[in-house]
Amino acid sequence: MQEKNSGFSLVGILLIILLISVIGSTIFLVITVTRTIDSALSPVQSMNNMLSTQVSQLMNPTPTVIPDPVTIIREVQSLARLETIQYSMDKLITAEVNQGVLGPLFGDRLLLVAHGFVIAGVDLAQISVEDLRLEGDTLYVSLPEAEIFVATLNNERSYIYDRTTGILRKSDPDLETAARRVAEQEIYDGAIEDGILEQAQFNAEIFLERLFNTLGYQRVVFD
Repeated sequence: MQEKNSGFSLVGILLIILLISVIGSTIFLVITVTRTIDSALSPVQSMNNMLSTQVSQLMNPTPTVIPDPVTIIREVQSLARLETIQYSMDKLITAEVNQGVLGPLFGDRLLLVAHGFVIAGVDLAQISVEDLRLEGDTLYVSLPEAEIFVATLNNERSYIYDRTTGILRKSDPDLETAARRVAEQEIYDGAIEDGILEQAQFNAEIFLERLFNTLGYQRVVFD
C-alpha cells in the first residue's frame, strides 16, 4: 500500500515537472514570437516616424534667413562736434480749429504735453591753423560760435493730454502734427532765450582750456 502511494507521488511529481516544462516552453515561444514580430515591425515604425517628421517639417517649415554678404556703406563722416550742454524742457501746446460759438459742433481742439531736448556746442571742425597762435607763453584760440546741434521732441514722453472734437466733425489727423511742430520750435526758442548758446560757449572754453593745459600750454586766452 505504501509502495502504491510512493509510486503515485513519483508519477505526480513527474507530471507536474512535465506540465511546468510545457508551460515554460509555451511562454518562451510566445516571447520569442513577440520579439520576432517587434523586430519585423521595427523598420516599419521607424519609417512611419521618419515620414511623420518630414510631413511635420513640410507643414511647419523653419524659416531660413540668409544675409547678403555684401554691406553697402553709403557715407562716412568724421564728426568733430563738441557737445557741451543739453536742455530738457516741457511745453504745453494748445492746437485748435473752428473754436467759437460753433465750436461744440464743428470744432477740434487738443492739448499736447510736449517733452523735448536741445543740445548745443561748438563745431571744432571749423578751427584752422590760423585760429591758433602762440605769443610768448600764451596760446590764443579763436573758437567758432556755439550752435544748436539738436532740438527735437521726445516722442515717448510727449502725449495728448486732452482732445475735444465737435459732434459734427471728425478729428483732424494733421492737428497733432502741427502741434508737435510748434512744440519743437517753442522748445528751440525757449532754450535760446534761456541762454543755451552762451552757456555752451563758456563750457567749450573751460573744456578746451583744460585740454590745452594738459598739452603744456599753461596760459590760454580765447578771443
